[in-house]
Amino acid sequence: MKYTVITGASSGIGYETALAFAARGKNLILVARRADKLEELKAKIQGMDTKVNVIVQQSDLSVSSEAYALYNNLKQYEIETWINNAGIGEGSVIAEQNLDKVETMLRVNIESLTILSTLYVRDYADVEGTQLINVSSALGYAIAVGSVAYSASKYYVSAFTEGLAKELELKGAKLKAKILAPAITETEFVQKSIDAEGFDYKANMPKYHTAEEMAGFMVDLYEHEDVVVGIVDQNYDFHLRGAIYPVISELN
Repeated sequence: MKYTVITGASSGIGYETALAFAARGKNLILVARRADKLEELKAKIQGMDTKVNVIVQQSDLSVSSEAYALYNNLKQYEIETWINNAGIGEGSVIAEQNLDKVETMLRVNIESLTILSTLYVRDYADVEGTQLINVSSALGYAIAVGSVAYSASKYYVSAFTEGLAKELELKGAKLKAKILAPAITETEFVQKSIDAEGFDYKANMPKYHTAEEMAGFMVDLYEHEDVVVGIVDQNYDFHLRGAIYPVISELN
């Protein structure tokens, strides 16, 4: 029995991606801090299709030791696809940003993503049909003044994953590494990044995607083997394409 792992599955893009993959008959391992939300999602999925096996794993990926523990706990399962969707933001100019929040963001967006990606690649690089999808951002390819630290963290995700994709290609590996780069999406993300009680997307954003739409883009990215990046452009159109960053290869 094969599984798809989705981190940050308790809400937003991760939640809708779980529903989209379940609709395609994929067995799921759902990961997040909020176990109650994961259990609600599990019940919803099993109400859709009792044949889909859903496993819930509570994990706080702002703690690096929990990233290692999560991966070790899942070694008993055959993992077909690993989606690193968990991420947080910080919406302040640099001089005013909350450094405690920034440190947490860097641990989730960069440190745990790197740990989980590396461990998965070590075990599955030569397994046919496997994929690693890391969720970056359109701001992983364009600096956003007022959210520079967040942009920088997503630049890391984009560069790391594109570089990994090239290494896998040069080694003839079977695993594919890909990036989903959303623009503004209607989730809890903005309100959490600016520490607000709520956020009205219709009133404040001329354009945005719903989390369900973004999950559809995730499925498109998953289903196209010959692409590396799925990115939303400035017009909010979604494109599947090859790598964006230039690569200097030092592999023989």
